[in-house]
Amino acid sequence: MSALDTVVLVEGESDRVALHAQARRLGRDLALEGVQVLAMGGITNTRSLARRHGPLGAGRRLAGLYDSPDERRLRGGLAAAGLPGAATGALEALGFFGCSRDLEDELIRALGVDRVAAVVAAAGETASLERLARMPAQRDWSREAVLRRFLGSRSGRKARYARLLVEALEPAAAPPPLAALLAHLAPVA
Repeated sequence: MSALDTVVLVEGESDRVALHAQARRLGRDLALEGVQVLAMGGITNTRSLARRHGPLGAGRRLAGLYDSPDERRLRGGLAAAGLPGAATGALEALGFFGCSRDLEDELIRALGVDRVAAVVAAAGETASLERLARMPAQRDWSREAVLRRFLGSRSGRKARYARLLVEALEPAAAPPPLAALLAHLAPVA
C-alpha cells in the first residue's frame, strides 16, 4: 500500500462513490495509489479540510471535484488554506475540476435520460420515479429535471445511483470533470 500523499476533496458522498466507481472501472485502486477521497459534507467545509490536509497542514497534494456554481466559495477556501494561485488561477491546473451543475447532472447528460431511466428501472424504482413525475409540482418539468429531483429525494439515493450510473457508462464516456480528475491523479510511470 502506498503512503497517503494526495487528498481529493469532493462535496458529498455521492461524488466520492462515483469517483471510486469510475476508478475501479479503469482498473485503478485510488487507496493503493496513495489517494484519499474525502466527502466534505458541503462546499463550506473546503477551508477547514484544505487547511488540515494541504500546504498549511499535513502538506499533502490536494485535488477535487466541485459544483461550478460554488466556484467562488471553493476558491476562497483553497486560498485561505494556502494553495498558491487558488484565488485567481486556473483551478484545473491546481487539480480541481468543475461540474456544470453537479456530478449527478453530468452523469445524466453523459448517459442520456433514457439510459438513466433504464438504470432506475433495473433498480426496481420506476414506480417511484413515475409517481414523482405525476406530482403537481413536477408535471411540467423536463424528464431531466424530474430525474435530478428523484436522485436527491431519498436519503442515500444519490450515492446508490452514483455507482449505478457510473457502472452504466461506457468506460471511456465518463463525464469530463470526472475523467479529468482521474487523469490528473494518474500515477506517474
